[in-house]
Amino acid sequence: MPTLLLTGFEPFHTHPDNPSAQAAQALHGRVVGSWQVESALLPVEPHAAGRQLAGLLEAHQPGAILLTGLAAGRPQPTLERVALNVMDFSIPDNAGQTYRDAPASPEGSPAAYLSTWPLRATLAAWQAAEIPGHISNTAGLYVCNFVLYAALHALDRGGRAHIPCGFLHVPANAAVALAWPEERPPLPYLPQVEINRAVEVALEAVAHEEV
Repeated sequence: MPTLLLTGFEPFHTHPDNPSAQAAQALHGRVVGSWQVESALLPVEPHAAGRQLAGLLEAHQPGAILLTGLAAGRPQPTLERVALNVMDFSIPDNAGQTYRDAPASPEGSPAAYLSTWPLRATLAAWQAAEIPGHISNTAGLYVCNFVLYAALHALDRGGRAHIPCGFLHVPANAAVALAWPEERPPLPYLPQVEINRAVEVALEAVAHEEV
């Protein structure tokens, strides 16, 4: 059975949990259409995440790839349209590093890649399942953007640019919202079960598109 690769991220910064990791773990081994879901957690450090992702692509040769991560502050799940060849962030990664105007890939690589995930079909599937969601035109310039760029770049270089590959940002869950500083405005969140459902419906949408 072909593989649908699903990744989440470990907790990072001051967040005690990462709902993307919870969703990936909950869906590991699930059969969606003709694919089996293979889940993995990526470290929140670009180069380590890139190496791990490259190993997963080599080992599983997935027929579709959905990368997920936390966007604390967004009220609903969002699909990313673009990955940029830039790292620029002031929040340290889990190795304590920050980057300013640094390339995500060596010089000569494209400035950007467009997601190959079926964005509109996923939005329609969410709406049918009564899950609010939208398409975002920026994945930020943190590790989430880095891994989307790395995945699309690897597929392009490997002659597999046609396969569905995208990034889904999920909102905070209750654990992340409860840890939010009291002096800051309240953080929007969804119950973890709803985050899991949003990711699952996105997987079902791509499976339906590939039939």
